[in-house]
Amino acid sequence: MPIDEGVAFTPVRIAVLTVSDTRGLAEDRSGDALVDRIERAGHIVADRRIERDDKDSIVARLHGWIDDPQVDCIITTGGTGVTGRDVTPEALARVQDKEIPGFGELFRWLSYQTIGTSTIQSRATACVARGTYIFALPGSTGAVKDAWDGILASQLDNRFRPCNFVDLMPRLKER
Repeated sequence: MPIDEGVAFTPVRIAVLTVSDTRGLAEDRSGDALVDRIERAGHIVADRRIERDDKDSIVARLHGWIDDPQVDCIITTGGTGVTGRDVTPEALARVQDKEIPGFGELFRWLSYQTIGTSTIQSRATACVARGTYIFALPGSTGAVKDAWDGILASQLDNRFRPCNFVDLMPRLKER
């Protein structure tokens, strides 16, 4: 995957949201793995929180970060399965302006290489909401690693060619 070394790296300010009824920060291994990858890549962790599997709470947290000029991107982990308490994709649907369907498709393809047909249970998704990227990942550390290493590390690097999400940021609010 080509990185244009002639271009200066631009760090992205990323908020991390873990969606869980059972985990606190001390037990949040997927959040820890995500924060580690974000920081090692040279990006900035703008905020980190845990919300229960409650649609209204997730939506409220997302709105707060979408409206915060210090947050360029939000990555959630957890709540993307098919059980009754898994509501993260529904929360994203309530805030999104545009869906990014290729993200979920590519994530499941990458995940298939690791966990086989079990990837069909993931509803990983992404969108743009009022100029902010939001990526919803499953809650396992393996899923976080697959998504970051296989998609987000390059797409959130402004030096990645032929194109990347960072180069589009100034134009996300165009009408």
